[in-house]
Amino acid sequence: MQDQAAKIRIDELREILRENSRRYYVDNAPTMSDFEFDSLMHELERLEAEFPQFDSPDSPTRRVGSDLDAPVGANAESGIRQGFIQRPHRYPMLSLGNTYSIGEIEEFAARADKALDGIPFSYSCELKFDGTAICLTYRDGRLVQALTRGDGVQGDDVTENVRRIAGIPHQLHGDYPPEFEIRGEILMPYEAFDALNREREAQEDAPFANPRNAASGSLKLINPDEVERRGLICTLYHIPAESVTFDSHSQALDAAASWGLPVSGERRLCRNIGEIKAYIDHWDKARKFLPFATDGIVIKINELSCQRALGYTAKSPRWAVAYKFKAEQACTELLSIDYQVGRTGAVTPVANLAPVQLSGTVVKRATLNNADQMALLDIRVGDWVFVEKGGEIIPKITGIDPAHRSPDAERPVFPDRCPDCGTPLVKAETEAKWFCPNQDGCPMQIKGRMLHFVSRKAMDILAGEMTIDQFYATGLATTAADLYAISKYQLLGLEGWQDRSAQRFLDSLEASKQVPFERVLYALGIRYVGETTAKTLARHFGDIDSLAAASQEQLLEVGDVGEVIAGSIYDFLHDPAHLEQIGRLREAGLRFSGAGQEAAVSDALAGKTVVISGNFSISRERMKDLIVAHGGKAGSSVSAKTAFLLAGTKPGPEKLRKCEKLGVPVVSEEEFRAMLPDGSLSAPAVPADAGREHDGPTLEEPTLF
Repeated sequence: MQDQAAKIRIDELREILRENSRRYYVDNAPTMSDFEFDSLMHELERLEAEFPQFDSPDSPTRRVGSDLDAPVGANAESGIRQGFIQRPHRYPMLSLGNTYSIGEIEEFAARADKALDGIPFSYSCELKFDGTAICLTYRDGRLVQALTRGDGVQGDDVTENVRRIAGIPHQLHGDYPPEFEIRGEILMPYEAFDALNREREAQEDAPFANPRNAASGSLKLINPDEVERRGLICTLYHIPAESVTFDSHSQALDAAASWGLPVSGERRLCRNIGEIKAYIDHWDKARKFLPFATDGIVIKINELSCQRALGYTAKSPRWAVAYKFKAEQACTELLSIDYQVGRTGAVTPVANLAPVQLSGTVVKRATLNNADQMALLDIRVGDWVFVEKGGEIIPKITGIDPAHRSPDAERPVFPDRCPDCGTPLVKAETEAKWFCPNQDGCPMQIKGRMLHFVSRKAMDILAGEMTIDQFYATGLATTAADLYAISKYQLLGLEGWQDRSAQRFLDSLEASKQVPFERVLYALGIRYVGETTAKTLARHFGDIDSLAAASQEQLLEVGDVGEVIAGSIYDFLHDPAHLEQIGRLREAGLRFSGAGQEAAVSDALAGKTVVISGNFSISRERMKDLIVAHGGKAGSSVSAKTAFLLAGTKPGPEKLRKCEKLGVPVVSEEEFRAMLPDGSLSAPAVPADAGREHDGPTLEEPTLF
């Protein structure tokens, strides 16, 4: 692979992994299986090793996925708190390296044996629980703090909610240390998960995709009483070696159990790779009978002195690895195939299946991806098909059972016209999907773009699929701009609307006028322009007019923008219909200028390039926004042009050395905040939902995609 091709692929992988990490940790609404995510991460690791000139400290290969500042996601619900207080972890809360290969477990064992140079050691093998990570701190036997994983350095303080989870003691008994941390997983058992989803469906709320999402969302609820009602449980599996005096991991957990803490009893000490394999083989079958979700086995070096000797990488401990089970599979009948049209015009085949239990949930639909995939599977309606739900995310058909095929079964014909508007479909040579080109006349595309516009990561307007369908059917809205012209009188004339739901919808419209330019740009739905690219474009050009005036060559000067994205942006912003809609949205009061939510607060840092390093009281991304908001530029590396290095706790030693060499000042967070005008340290907040339950038909129906 040539350097340029490698750079393109590395950038693409980083963008995909960042986006899906955010969907997993922040939204609790993943759209990619664990296996797919891990495969892409391994590909990125390989490319970064092969092309070290493209290394980046911000690469997903070197950062722990973060759940900080979690907004309400697509599979979340009303009543989820935003803006938990963030507190630092005493010891970094890292992620585990993982594999689907027994051979790589053997390599892990061989590396440990070589590094420990003959020192005898054993392995602690444990179930890998599929929930949401938690870190508990006990002082004098009392539970004093509970933090989520966060970004590994700091987490959200969810102490009050954790106090309401059954099985987590408020006061320990026995001979416990004066103070210690213990880590584990918050889980939602299948029984509680099914009951919660039945309740949500009865209230016409979107069900959670899987128990992990439900557990994570429940942990972030405003009301601790509701957290208690959810039936969450906890299992604890790790006390940091630095905080205890035991000789081994297993001794520490046995002691924790004697203090009254909920420690898994399914651990096994193994002496060699053969015993590890036997443990894995046993639980690959037995896990199906557990009352909660597991997705693998964790293998840890048991002796704490050996753990200390092996140490850590930037992201993971060297003394532990996770073996991930292969996706669970079921076989069921394919009843029919639908063809869905997305907001970009992509036509996706979706299989309707005879209901089948898979990974703790009932599966009725599965994606077939595209026409090529259908041809590769040689699939027929009436076939019995194998369905996988890797990582308990979107079900996929992976094969057919030819023994069940009827002799007269006919191969389905992929439509050559749009199933919604009848327009002939088109397919570019570089694309796997067929598209409907009738962008402004295809009802599904029009409604899809409006749904994207109102989504929480875009304009965060209180409207779901049923609402958009109703607006479109009655002619109230066929474009995003039409939404801002809807009156309360018109809403009350629609079926199902009452005064409260109408007012809340209008309030959310008004609040959306405070959404920053970068999110407005993302909300426009320009093909290939995701959240990260929208933010980059907003910061580079500053306003929509400058962006629209840019040539394709100027667009290519922006980081992360290649020829395909540049062409898409240019075409979109030179379409008269799109410009007319942007004009109407501008007249409605939306923000089409400013580099971020905290734009134009002051010019205290005008003309200054500031590089940040270390950990701060807020996230690094928000700190960069703060720099931009006060007229500065957030730089990535120290140079002679750097005005100062903003250093939090544990700043990078290399950056400090470079500052000393170049004479660049080093400023603390306290000193930095003193530079800014009083009352300007945070941006005006977009009002959070008071809750998305309401008495009108603005409920979001669950869809496959």
